[in-house]
Amino acid sequence: MAFPRSHFERKREDKQRKILDAAKRVFCRKGFLAVKMQDIINECGISRGGIYIYYASVDEVFLGVVKRRNKEGITSINASVDAREPFEAVFGAYMAKQKERLINFENSLFRAYCEYIFSRPKTAVHAFRDTQLNNLRESVEAILHLGASQGAVDAAQVTQLAIHVIAVVDGLSILALGDALTEDIVDAQFGILMKIIKKGDVSCD
Repeated sequence: MAFPRSHFERKREDKQRKILDAAKRVFCRKGFLAVKMQDIINECGISRGGIYIYYASVDEVFLGVVKRRNKEGITSINASVDAREPFEAVFGAYMAKQKERLINFENSLFRAYCEYIFSRPKTAVHAFRDTQLNNLRESVEAILHLGASQGAVDAAQVTQLAIHVIAVVDGLSILALGDALTEDIVDAQFGILMKIIKKGDVSCD
């Protein structure tokens, strides 16, 4: 019996989703360097042959996890922007996710991300890092443009403010890597960041 093509597409998407969901849990627990394909196989319960149909290596699985996370994040932000939700609510939700990642560093993808970046040749990760940065900037700028349209953000400062947001979050991520980050530090820095955004002056103290 021949099934419609859409049936096989859905089946393929469901299996890939199952693999990536399981892999994300593994990368969050173990980072990147300690993960073997067998860890992912054990987590998702799909045979080795079944996984290798879709992914040839741990690297490919990791990139698949990151790509899907980026897509989901951008889709969510775009939905909020298109719905014209209040800027402070959208920006607050975005920063709350960043705080959760920073405070729960040991259970986030960031450790795996850093291990991947620093363990692979620069030529191999250059495009990956550029894509990550562009996705991040796109997301933050979309939120800030929403704020500008509502009069909460200086439209002329959107690009510089986006860079400032990224710099603050990345800087706190480095502290998290060194186990020197506390919730109080995150709250204080995010509070300063919000004041800068409202004032629209990235040079203010």
